[in-house]
Parts: sequence; structure tokens; C-alpha cells
Amino acid sequence: MLTVHHLETSRSQRVLWLLEELGVPYALKRYARDPRTRLAPPELKRIHPLGKSPVITDGDEVIAESGAILEYLAERFGDQAPPDLAQLEPARGTPAHRQNRFWMHYAEGSLMNWLVMKLVFKTLPTQPMPFFVRPVARAVCGQAQQKLVDPNLATALAFMDEHLSRHTWFAGDALSLADFQMSFPVEAALSRAEGAERHPHLSAYRDRIRARPAYQRALDKGGPVVMGT
Repeated sequence: MLTVHHLETSRSQRVLWLLEELGVPYALKRYARDPRTRLAPPELKRIHPLGKSPVITDGDEVIAESGAILEYLAERFGDQAPPDLAQLEPARGTPAHRQNRFWMHYAEGSLMNWLVMKLVFKTLPTQPMPFFVRPVARAVCGQAQQKLVDPNLATALAFMDEHLSRHTWFAGDALSLADFQMSFPVEAALSRAEGAERHPHLSAYRDRIRARPAYQRALDKGGPVVMGT
């Protein structure tokens, strides 16, 4: 049976969502983060050398990286997808295919970089350190957020909001792999970015995915999507 090695509050939540949408039976092995560092436990390295999540095992196959996993699942089980997932992988040469490809890459290639930096700069000053270092760390991290991270996140949110003002889903009118790939960064962006409430189309999109029964089942099994900050 296919097994999802799932780290709490991580990108692997989108893998659970796709499996729930497809109705594919799977085993779920959950891993807790280190309570102090919030890093993945060393046990994940026994599954894949990178020691990261998501990872799936399917027979002798061991597949890491959420985008690669989503594509593998679509190739392996896409023929049993319900009607509203008929465009999970849009036909090549279509506008939907080009949009799907763009957002699949944008999620991790651009957007998540700023979201990770936001989390790091926000939490770093709270970590154990000599008392005389803390004011310096707070000042440096604050400047990095204000001058670098927040402006880029504001641009990203405005970009996504404008796109979703014209499209129901990221690739167009139908749910595609892009939506599964984008679901985690959308949740994280609306949780972490300054002024996220000013983007009603992005918020409405998040509400649409949260309303899907399969998304709710994934939450029940995997837990919250993003950690508190």
C-alpha cells in the first residue's frame, strides 16, 4: 500500500488532500517536529536521505518533493479521478496547461522562498541566545522583513489576488495540480504576510479549497496546515 510520511504542519498536507480527492487508499505515518527547533525528526532520514517531508513510498518507489509526488499520483491514479478532477493535468498546448505549469513552479520556486524567510526572521529573535545579542538580532531581522521580505510578499499577494479575480482556480475554471501545489503557500501567505486581509479573491480561493470535503478529511488526518507564528 502507498504510504505518506507526513510531517505535522508541512507541505505534505497537499499530498493528503490530493489522495483524498482521488479516493486512493493509503497509510499515513505521522512525524512530530522537534518541540524546540521545529525541525523534522531524524527518523525521516531512514525513509529518504534528505530527511524531509513529504515523502511517499509505493512498493519499491520512494518519492520526495511535493511537486514530483503530485505528478506521480496524477500519472498513477489520474484515470480514476472524479469528474471535477478531469483537468488535473490539463491537455498540453492549452492555456490551462501553461497556467498549471507556471503555478506548479511558482509555488516553490518563488513564493515559498519569501514565506520561509518571513518565518525565519520572525522566529529567530525568540530563539535562545545571549541576552546582549537579542536586541541586535531583533533589529536585523526586523529590517530584513521590512526592507526585503514584506515588499516581495506584498507583490506576490497582489499578483495572486489579481489572477484569482479572473479565474476560479489557478489554471482556469477547473481544479488542477496547480491548486494542490499552491494550497500550502496560500494558507501560509494569508497566515504570515502583512495586509493579507486586503486580498479578497485570494481569501475566497482559500475558503473554496477549505470547503471541499476531501480537504477537510486531509485536515482531520494530518492536522493543521501551518504552524502558529
